[in-house]
Amino acid sequence: MATDTLKSTTGAGGATGGLRRLLLDNGALTALIALVIALSALSGDFLTTDNLLNIGVQAAVTAILAFGVTFVIVSAGIDLSVGSVAALSATVLAWSATQHGVPVAVAVVLGLGTGVVAGLVNGFLIAYGKLPPFIATLAMLSVGRGLALVISQGSPIAFPGSVSHLGDTLGGWLPVPVLVMVVMGIVAAVVLGRTYIGRSMYAIGGNEEAARLSGLRVPKQKLAIYALSGLFAAVAGVVLASRLSSAQPQAADGYELDAIAAVVIGGASLAGGTGKASGTLIGALILAVLRNGLNLLSVSAFWQQVVIGVVIALAVLLDTVRRRAGASPVANGPGSGKGKQAATYALAAVVTVAVVGATSFLHTGSSSSTAPRMGLSLSTLNNPFFVQIRAGAQAEAKKLGVDLTVTDAQNDASQQANQLQNFTSSGLGAIIVNPVDSDAAGNSVKAADKAGIPVVAVDRGVNKADVNTLVASDNVAGGELAARTIAEKLGGKGKIVVLQGQAGTSAARERAAGFAQGLKAYPGIQVLAQQPADFDRTKGLDVMSNLLQAHPDVQGVIAANDEMALGAIKALGSKAGKSVQVVGFDGTPDGLTAVKNGTLYASVAQQPSQLGRIAVDNALKAVQGKKVEPTVKVPVKVVTKDNVAGFTG
Repeated sequence: MATDTLKSTTGAGGATGGLRRLLLDNGALTALIALVIALSALSGDFLTTDNLLNIGVQAAVTAILAFGVTFVIVSAGIDLSVGSVAALSATVLAWSATQHGVPVAVAVVLGLGTGVVAGLVNGFLIAYGKLPPFIATLAMLSVGRGLALVISQGSPIAFPGSVSHLGDTLGGWLPVPVLVMVVMGIVAAVVLGRTYIGRSMYAIGGNEEAARLSGLRVPKQKLAIYALSGLFAAVAGVVLASRLSSAQPQAADGYELDAIAAVVIGGASLAGGTGKASGTLIGALILAVLRNGLNLLSVSAFWQQVVIGVVIALAVLLDTVRRRAGASPVANGPGSGKGKQAATYALAAVVTVAVVGATSFLHTGSSSSTAPRMGLSLSTLNNPFFVQIRAGAQAEAKKLGVDLTVTDAQNDASQQANQLQNFTSSGLGAIIVNPVDSDAAGNSVKAADKAGIPVVAVDRGVNKADVNTLVASDNVAGGELAARTIAEKLGGKGKIVVLQGQAGTSAARERAAGFAQGLKAYPGIQVLAQQPADFDRTKGLDVMSNLLQAHPDVQGVIAANDEMALGAIKALGSKAGKSVQVVGFDGTPDGLTAVKNGTLYASVAQQPSQLGRIAVDNALKAVQGKKVEPTVKVPVKVVTKDNVAGFTG
């Protein structure tokens, strides 16, 4: 800690003032202790060895990213590109090692070097190009993500086995990602507190002009600072890909915001000049503890985002209150107050252990509920199709007396891995998973298998792991059916465009493969363009509007889901259902309404509520030891205006 600027008062008020100052000076640590105590009291599943290790694993990637961002924020900069750089670095490593035969050691160097180069580009644009850090790193965010998609062609790439061990455990219990996090934290602390570049960060963040006048070569220092941020991002990307056993081009999407949040929660100021590695670690742990605890308490994923936003706002507010009260800054430079800081952390550990130990008695004998407990992890709830799966699953769970916890992975394979780990450590009776990516879910499902927990996959399968049953429609067959439907409507001849799903997702790949396969039987159908619209209605509107400028003579549209089809209908206006026929996929309520209205010619309906219902039913059978079929196929159905009245989904 920096030298105290508050002096203790004498008399009775001295102890109160000292406690107040201690809490203000260690706001993030105080918040972490309070969270641990509260969640230990609220959930009997929180305070277990497996769950605490899960929290460490789940904090690891964010913490490593945040350590690199700490360097930037201390120097009064910002780095929005770390998530994209992490994905790009992992993609380069996997692409070079598995697809081009590059020795793994060299591939690792290439991956880490990619992060450094991206950081150097950021630093050059900021230091010599005079671009604001926000703009320079925002550009790199887009470039990095785009290059990851270009290199991988939108598909996950298997990670080298020797590097994937970074996602394993030592001795069967100690997670390697936690060790990497600790090592990178020590490196960050040494850089900040013991090196010339660390002192330069504080000097530049405190007053850049004064640093320059004192002889500091600010542009060169900024190059080094952003290069370090890129290096840490690359390490985080490798750790993340190791956990998922594959390099995902869409991995770490939005993680830059978590990294910045961890640094700010840890006490650093966005104005620069303050911050420390230990504070950043505490910030990352707070985010991980929050998400883990809210999962265990079955809090909606939507409310989780609200809670995390409130925590970030409170962290900044606390920093403002602390400064107004004259409390000592989080870190005013390297090497200050080490002994006092260590004593504070030791005291915090003792208090936490004592209070948590006391609260653990609240849960003694409290796990006598007879209702089977299950967890359902959905790839996203921002799509009506998956909302219907949830509705079907919840209705069946209520009917069967099952306690069902539903989580939303928000199309993030890493977040889903965290959720599945939480389910496993909570000792649920069964787990139902709708994978973001079939490969990425493999390791988490293996862990559930090892724990003896039945796993049911719904809508999409899980690769490289055993599930008790797969409840799904055939996306490829559905894609072929959509292609045949549009071709027959056009009489076997015509010009069409294809709106593809989110690059990198298995559903997008499978449906696109089905479209291509189905159209082979109709050589008279000409595909004018194929563009991704990310399963999103607004993007479907924008992409279709753009395609109409280049192809005004289009006669048909195939969309990989109803949301994109509805966006295309909006762009087509009066042409929809008349001169241009549109076929969607999923059979969502809005899609079926459009079919009734005649603007959407057809939707290949998967009956999502049935998927959810059957998944819960089979999961309960597995819990009860009854036989379940390895695969349960829910038939797809082409819904048109002729049969929509009798279709319920």
